Amino acid sequence: MKATRIALLLWGVLLTALPLAAAPLPPPSGEVILTVGGEIGLTNVDDEAHLDADMLAALPRERLMTHTSVTDGPQTFEGFLARDLLDALHAEGERVTALALNDYLAEIPAEDFERYDVLLADTMNGERLTRRDKGPLWIVYPRDDHTELQDIRYDYRWVWQLHRLEIE
Repeated sequence: MKATRIALLLWGVLLTALPLAAAPLPPPSGEVILTVGGEIGLTNVDDEAHLDADMLAALPRERLMTHTSVTDGPQTFEGFLARDLLDALHAEGERVTALALNDYLAEIPAEDFERYDVLLADTMNGERLTRRDKGPLWIVYPRDDHTELQDIRYDYRWVWQLHRLEIE
């Protein structure tokens, strides 16, 4: 328990520190929810970042209400901004490949995460997303805030059951 608190404290310090090119992330103490590979500066397993729920919970939380193309009416999502995660891992790349548990993948321009408040949601309408219901993470765009996001090409980037990001 004490080791977990120390690891989370270290992770929090790394989130707020100036870029540290080779600083390692603490290892995950729980089930890995998200793996990030590719062009990242912080890793904890080989050349990847393996992140558990506690590590992801250390990122700033955001809330977004928006319509989706697969649900009725506006939904309220909570999670963390994709750009906050990529910044925390010192990611550098022009493209992010998002991979779902069912092997669906989408290539997303990294610019999307800077231009829009794209959320990696772990809850919808106050309920934690499960693997049976689009979880553990769902990429959610603020489609109601930007007319251009209502284009079908963005709908393909709403990857649910997200478990891996590859930065290129």
